[in-house]
Amino acid sequence: MTILQQRLGRGPAFPLVPNPVRKSLDYHQGSRKVRESIELILMTEPGERVMRPDFGCGLRRFLMEPNTVATRSRLERTVTRALELFEPRINLLDVRAIPGDEPSLVNLSIRFEHRLDGSEGVLVYPFYLEASA
Repeated sequence: MTILQQRLGRGPAFPLVPNPVRKSLDYHQGSRKVRESIELILMTEPGERVMRPDFGCGLRRFLMEPNTVATRSRLERTVTRALELFEPRINLLDVRAIPGDEPSLVNLSIRFEHRLDGSEGVLVYPFYLEASA
């Protein structure tokens, strides 16, 4: 493990799934762990974590909203605020909410750089404004 990977972190892989061969949890490190942390922030609702009630992005409040420019703009601001607050290992370069091929799909495109070495990363997180039938 390089020093950069150590500084970016090491921890249990997300989601937590036991490795049947080793009979233990898988661990990820470095930039992969940072990407998992970003996804975790996006999936978590404030109030879900007992010891950190403010942690999370709160995307569920956008469920059943129309896929309009105004909704996507609010999504961009919400994601930006949450990542700036809860992920100190990155500098956000750009957050875009792009309408998808389906009427209820919004692709959240997150461009960032690692603060330690300046390497860039892109994460596209699909988010559905309506539950699929």
